[in-house]
Amino acid sequence: MIALAAVVLTTGWFALLIAGPWLPGSVGAIVYGIGSLVCHQIPERSFHLAGFQLPVCARCLGIYFGAVAGAVLVWLRVGAGQPPALLPSVTARRLAVGAAMPTLVTVLLESAGMWHPSNITRATAGFPFGGMLALVVVSALATLHYDECVPRRPTVPKPPQ
Repeated sequence: MIALAAVVLTTGWFALLIAGPWLPGSVGAIVYGIGSLVCHQIPERSFHLAGFQLPVCARCLGIYFGAVAGAVLVWLRVGAGQPPALLPSVTARRLAVGAAMPTLVTVLLESAGMWHPSNITRATAGFPFGGMLALVVVSALATLHYDECVPRRPTVPKPPQ
């Protein structure tokens, strides 16, 4: 259930980002406003559809698309009766660092003025980072068992009638 909710939420947010330029006034303003909280929204670093800038930059869009893919992967595993966790935690940590590397390298080289990647490169570099974030978060949420956290109420036997 949690994995499906993650798929719906990540896909819904990604769809809003793509549809942002065509959303009605106040709804579009809210999407762009939320986008401005997490993204610089520099026009040169953003994709444009039909001449309109999307609410987040190319790198953020790649991260969000990766999150959709990661959530779908966990959902498919859970739906197939497999455990949501894909890997042991040590391996997952190493992969998380590896997944962050393309984003980190592009940001550092760009900040140093040594490289000016295209928007497609920025989005592609963000994709594995977003995918790994979703895998970690959705897998962790899907393995929680809240009923074990709640103390059971003592049951009192019913008196005989």
